[in-house]
Amino acid sequence: MLEIYNTLTRTKEPFKPLVPGEVHMYVCGPTVYNYIHIGNARSAIAFDTVRRYLEDQGYKVTYVSNFTDVDDKIINAAKETGEAPLELAQRFIDAYMADTAALNIEPASAHPRASQMIPEIVAFVADLIKKGYAYEADGDVYYRARKFKHYGELSNKNVDELELGASQHVDAAETARKEDPIDFALWKNAKPGEISWPSPWGQGRPGWHIECSVMSTTLLGDTLDIHGGGQDLEFPHHENEIAQSEAETGKRFVNVWMHNGFVTVGEDDEKMSKSLGNFVMVHDLLKTVDPQVLRLLMVGTQYRRPIRYSQAGLDEAKRVLERLQTAHDNLTYRLKDALVGDDPAIDVALDDLQARFVAAMDDDFNVQNGLAVVYELMKQMNTYAAAETVFAGGIQALLAKQARWLAIFGVVLKAADQLLDADIETLIAQRNAARAAKDFALSDQIRDELASKHIILEDTAQGTRWHRDDE
Repeated sequence: MLEIYNTLTRTKEPFKPLVPGEVHMYVCGPTVYNYIHIGNARSAIAFDTVRRYLEDQGYKVTYVSNFTDVDDKIINAAKETGEAPLELAQRFIDAYMADTAALNIEPASAHPRASQMIPEIVAFVADLIKKGYAYEADGDVYYRARKFKHYGELSNKNVDELELGASQHVDAAETARKEDPIDFALWKNAKPGEISWPSPWGQGRPGWHIECSVMSTTLLGDTLDIHGGGQDLEFPHHENEIAQSEAETGKRFVNVWMHNGFVTVGEDDEKMSKSLGNFVMVHDLLKTVDPQVLRLLMVGTQYRRPIRYSQAGLDEAKRVLERLQTAHDNLTYRLKDALVGDDPAIDVALDDLQARFVAAMDDDFNVQNGLAVVYELMKQMNTYAAAETVFAGGIQALLAKQARWLAIFGVVLKAADQLLDADIETLIAQRNAARAAKDFALSDQIRDELASKHIILEDTAQGTRWHRDDE
């Protein structure tokens, strides 16, 4: 039975969705003021993998991931570029969709935007005021955090300590407006020239936390099966979501809270973030790195653990991907001389591997142990490919199992007749050597071989360039 670590209870719990066979899942998406870095990609890949495994196990998953397109960072970035805030946000939403598509991250069932739910947000805030959980002050609206008796439970923080910390980070003007330093903004009064919308409290815009409460409950209902996001969102974002949502609905907001670990860099394992300036943009990285290699690197660590990003890690992921591809290709090649029929021995072996794979993934999505089973399958594929006698049914069963498991991790191998990049580079190097030796027959033979695999060569003054004819 699937067990998931619940951040709220700090224990692994058997997963029991509200509706049997269905999962309502919300994952906090990016604030779209720039391209995403690989720390953002890690979260998207981790929860895409969770979704894929749930779907593989027969669940119908409704997966919602938002775009925060109304925020101080977006407003400031738009001022620098001269764009309207929503235009800048749209540009980076488009970039996000392109980058995540390259990483084989499935689009969410819905990608709501804060700017598209302003009426719902205003109504939500108004109801919190009516219930006594919020108050208006000079056009701002604040939430009475101390009134919510469970405030601080998710992040395991003491309210009095929060008050001390908040009092040191709030300016004098805001302190004067607030009843309590730990109260947080639901609605912000518009500054001159800022994007804003009408409300009962004047022109303004929503606070960050209220956006996710409204988008998630509007699309998924008052209680979610799973809510995910990075560890840095536990406080204050997710803590505030709970306070807002449960005060509004009177129901438990989320049954299972999941938080993914950070991506770290350097010898000191420093967290990767835009604020620290040590980030690598996915948009730039994909110009030189195979997206499937990056996907394999990101997916190879259990979601709650940190990932160290390095060139060595990318190189190892590339080697693993090539080994998986080779096992697939060698076994596919044996179909031409395989005997007709199934292989009972293969069926028995796959049943055992399937049980081990499910046991690993049911243990809080333990992808390391799950991938270990995938690699055991790869060894069996290689052994079978080298066997004197093979059966077509056995080959197809092995290939189907490999494809199914790799699909859970978002990894898709090339067709057997499609060359890997490394193979292409090797053939080009051989062709260059042949040309230098004036062995033009061999040179033409290699060019023709590549052309038969849909690889187009271009000889330039800077060397030989290549591309696939479908690119």
